[in-house]
Amino acid sequence: QVQLVESGGGLVQPGGSLRLSCVVSANIFIINTMGWYRQAPGKQRELVAAITNGGARNYADSVKGRFTISRDIGKNTVALQMNGLKPEDTAVYYCNANSVHFGVSWGQGTQVTVSS
Repeated sequence: QVQLVESGGGLVQPGGSLRLSCVVSANIFIINTMGWYRQAPGKQRELVAAITNGGARNYADSVKGRFTISRDIGKNTVALQMNGLKPEDTAVYYCNANSVHFGVSWGQGTQVTVSS
């Protein structure tokens, strides 16, 4: 496994923005897929956005057009830019790495709360 450390969560008003960052302990170029998941109270963990080592991105329908996943290979970081936040985006957000070399790894999670 690899170590993943998230940061950037917090409290924001509806319509606001947050940027989450995930620092990876390995070269992210050799990790097949990096992703952001979220889990709201009483709900299952769900995929928010993912990016492959080839650069392909996919998003949950609920965040398309509002969230953007990106990576910095030189810094071994993956970021999630979240704009136009809604109360239903409130959840704990987890960074995920899926690699044929290291298996599946999860970060500790960071809380995002959207409330007025």
